[in-house]
Amino acid sequence: MASRSSSFVWPAVHEERRALVRDLADLPGDAWETPSLCPRWTVHDVVAHLLDTALTTRLGFLRGMITARFDFDRSNDAGIRKHRGNSPAETLEAFRSVQHRTSGPPAPRATRLVEALVHGEDIRRPLGIVRGYPLDAVAVALDHQSAASVKIGGGRELVDGLRLAADDGAFRHGSGAEVRGSSIALLLAVSGRPVRDDELSGPGAGTLLERRSIQRNA
Repeated sequence: MASRSSSFVWPAVHEERRALVRDLADLPGDAWETPSLCPRWTVHDVVAHLLDTALTTRLGFLRGMITARFDFDRSNDAGIRKHRGNSPAETLEAFRSVQHRTSGPPAPRATRLVEALVHGEDIRRPLGIVRGYPLDAVAVALDHQSAASVKIGGGRELVDGLRLAADDGAFRHGSGAEVRGSSIALLLAVSGRPVRDDELSGPGAGTLLERRSIQRNA
């Protein structure tokens, strides 16, 4: 999976950006203040964050981290303040203008796809918007998140000793008590996001959900 991701990721990210712009084009202004799945961030904030990271360069990331005293949360909040427009329409138009950029923080390229997919759901789920995500794109993101430590935004410790099995695709990872669910539900859970209890099943589902809850409350 990882071997093909280098040429696969950016086209997939660009498609996710286009899809999100389409989904938000007619969203009423007050809906932009809906709390997202990201603690403290509204829908508008998440779009501003996606705009910020799309514009980020390696040097710009380093400068931002120095200014934020190497506090990721502080750096992200500064980026949101910088790029959140005076209106949702302004922010969305700015995000539309960066759909095809291929810059980003100094991190594995697959993290750009993780961000596009997970933040897409951070926005869509609270708004009741449903997207059928490309399974190959979700599988690349899942592959990355399952191997990356939670210390750098992954979920390796969450899935340790568990076997993930997508019931809508071919993705399989690990060994042990099985956790089944849709590819996107597995990605959200492995990324520390809340999912409905009925979205995951199998003898390992309770363990994964408990670990995710502990992580979020830590």
